[in-house]
Amino acid sequence: MRFEVDENLPVQCIDQLRNAGHDALSVHDQGLSGAADPRIAEVSANEERVLVSLDLDFADIRTYPPSGSAGIMVFRLRSQDAATLQRVLARVLALLPGESPSGRLWVVEEDKVRIRE
Repeated sequence: MRFEVDENLPVQCIDQLRNAGHDALSVHDQGLSGAADPRIAEVSANEERVLVSLDLDFADIRTYPPSGSAGIMVFRLRSQDAATLQRVLARVLALLPGESPSGRLWVVEEDKVRIRE
């Protein structure tokens, strides 16, 4: 699967995705550091990458409809340290064989994942 990881996530998450066999690029890798959210969403959609972010703006399906994307994953965690993010991301990775993010918004919390189309 192809992922675009927003700059607000630690590099360990990109490594974790790559180590799981996924094609993962950071916003920084793509020369989009500091880019506006609409530009990041546009690039991820055009490249058919699942956008992974801590930015709750991407959870607004009126502004960023998931149907026009490879998927959007927004992590909404009380603690956003690298260890917590990696632990929760591991749980998300385990869901991927049975659930496709394509055309969907995944709101990821510590104890659950809400999926909207």
